[in-house]
Order: sequence, then structure tokens, then C-alpha cells
Amino acid sequence: MPDDLNSWISALLGDAELMKMGHAQGGADTNLGLGWLYYGLARILHPATVVVIGSYRGFVPMVFGRALADNGDGGQVHFLDPSMVDDFWKDEARVEAYFVSHGLRNIRHYLATTQQFIAASAFGELQSIGIVFIDGYHTEEQARFDYEAFHGRLSSNAIVLLHDSMRERTSRIYGEDRAYVHTVKRFVDTLKRNPGLQVLDLPFGDGLTLVRSATLFV
Repeated sequence: MPDDLNSWISALLGDAELMKMGHAQGGADTNLGLGWLYYGLARILHPATVVVIGSYRGFVPMVFGRALADNGDGGQVHFLDPSMVDDFWKDEARVEAYFVSHGLRNIRHYLATTQQFIAASAFGELQSIGIVFIDGYHTEEQARFDYEAFHGRLSSNAIVLLHDSMRERTSRIYGEDRAYVHTVKRFVDTLKRNPGLQVLDLPFGDGLTLVRSATLFV
């Protein structure tokens, strides 16, 4: 992995597939877009554990992985993706080699939905999660399930991020015959009514919402 962060970012954004999925990336100016936020939060919080639910080609888990590597204290990314879009995540040897090609050995992939993962022994090993990034199946019901599945295992200063969270739109990422409407915003609206939470929308890319406890000062 290049020691120079700019060189690493240039290599990452040199892959056209990693420029997709609405994180406001920009190749011409070597710009991570919302990735700067993901990287910065991980550097500030120094989480031992980051959970990422869903990623088309791994942009988010790799940005978190680089941040945790730069922290130098052994943090790990636990990445859940059942490979519903295509077969990209189905060959575990290929997946590991893919992350290693970007200099990252601290990302553990699980070929599973959240429902499947919480029934596995690996789920029981996760404690004090510092960041959860929810970007899987974009319905109100699934976003709520993802959020609640990890809520009891968060660290005291944890932050939860929900992507594609600010508008409803039809997605055909799984094919025309499996089109569905993104309704994560409806779940976010319920979180905003909870006085114990701070909820912040960022209207960039496909929209991002940050959630944290309103009672903590870090």
C-alpha cells in the first residue's frame, strides 16, 4: 500500500467501478467526496471495529480500511454483502486478493445479509463497534433491521451512517424484474423524532445521514 495517501486515492479512483454509487467522488481532482468524511471519522474516532453493510465494489469498506490502517492500532472492517447485484463478492479468495491489491488486509468480508450474519458466531464476537455504515437493501424495513441489529453493540461514542437516505426513488440495480423503491428516508424520519439522538442529513451524492447519541460529548 502506498504510504502517500494521495497516491493511494489516485489508484482507488482509477477504477471506474469505484466511482459509482453516489458518494460524490471526483476523479479529475482526486476527490473522495463523501469518502473524506468516512476517512476522517475513522481517524478521529479510532474505532477498533467498523461494520459496513453493502457496497457495490467496496469503495466504503476500503476507505474505512485505509483510515484504520493509518490509525495504526489494528482496527478491523467487517463487511457484509451477500452479492445480490452480481457475483462480484462470491469468490472469497478473489475478494481477499482484491482488497490486498489496494494494500488492505484489515477487511473481513461476510457473504451474508444482516439477517444471516446475526445468526453466525462472528456476530457474537463483535463488541464496541465504533462506526456502522448502512448501505444494503434500501427499504425502510431493512434499514431499521440493520440499525437495530448492531445498536446494542455500539461503543459509547459510536456513529451510524445511512446512505441513500434523503429521497425516495426507484432502483433497478437488481434488474428490471426486481425494481424497488428506496425508502430509507422513512426510517430516518422516525430517528429524527427520537430526542435522544442527533440526526444530520448531508445532501451530497445520493444523500447521507449521520446518527449519534445526543447525550454524549467526546
